[in-house]
Amino acid sequence: MKPKIYVARAVFDDVLARLREHFEVSDNPSDQVGTPAELSARLQGQVGAFITGSERIDAELLDAHPQLKAVCNMAVGYNNIDVPACTARGVIATNTPDVLTETTADFGFALMMATARRIAESEHFLRRGAWTKWSYDMFTGSDIHGATLGVLGMGRIGQAIARRGALGFGMKVIYHNRSRLDAATEADLKASYVDKDMLLREADHLVLVLPYSSASHHAIGAAELALMKPTATLTNIARGGIVDDAALAAALARGQIAAAGLDVFEGEPALNPALLNVPNVVLTPHIASATVATRRAMANLAADNLIAALGFGPNAGRPPTPINSEVLKPTA
Repeated sequence: MKPKIYVARAVFDDVLARLREHFEVSDNPSDQVGTPAELSARLQGQVGAFITGSERIDAELLDAHPQLKAVCNMAVGYNNIDVPACTARGVIATNTPDVLTETTADFGFALMMATARRIAESEHFLRRGAWTKWSYDMFTGSDIHGATLGVLGMGRIGQAIARRGALGFGMKVIYHNRSRLDAATEADLKASYVDKDMLLREADHLVLVLPYSSASHHAIGAAELALMKPTATLTNIARGGIVDDAALAAALARGQIAAAGLDVFEGEPALNPALLNVPNVVLTPHIASATVATRRAMANLAADNLIAALGFGPNAGRPPTPINSEVLKPTA
């Protein structure tokens, strides 16, 4: 009898077919996001779960399902998983890093440019038939080339953003991170380390690429926004909750900063309604990794992790990208 797994959201048919080679698969073709109680009900008897950021794996859920051995996230971020709780119960947790780095950096740079050049505002203006003439100051924004790019969070994606800015657009790159990069990497990226306050004060375009945790909750709030230039833009492609969305909406409304581009939100898919009432913000529905090739790579890596974590395939017992590798049995 094959082990039972649950695939919590709709996914590519060929990925499901791969999983069915090894498991009895219960899936969710309707793609409805379930409540915690519904997720718990679907996990009855399942030893593995293929999840997305929509599913919360916490201690209460794990205690209700002691048979669960692996939770494999189709995302690089994993703030939806209580990793210490998984580790304490011997449950392997995995994510999908690397495969989305360049695509997400592409999108982050595009969102930053759309924000700086007021693309969404000008499109709405055109669509409502308000364009009747050219004028010298119509939707004047701010330059990207030669400007100062500030990166908060200098992991894989942050470094890819910095590389695009420095090498592609001649930007001065400054960054802040929990730990400073080595000198060779800084030189490669043409990036300079600064403290957080200096980053906020000097950046013409601030891009947020740090992981969400209790320590990074509202890392950008009213006090931080007050430090930024009135001509600056802010782009968040990291996680909702890193920015205090209410404080940001207020800052945008009073022109405290010039504009913002947001792909992630507190409590998404809900968002603070105040963000809908300010014109100087570009809003997208968490799509930074949304290319067919990248989403396929993410789904296949999550499947690889689940197959290996539950003892199948050439890497049996050694999932490619574990979050809590200490749970794995040591190799001989």
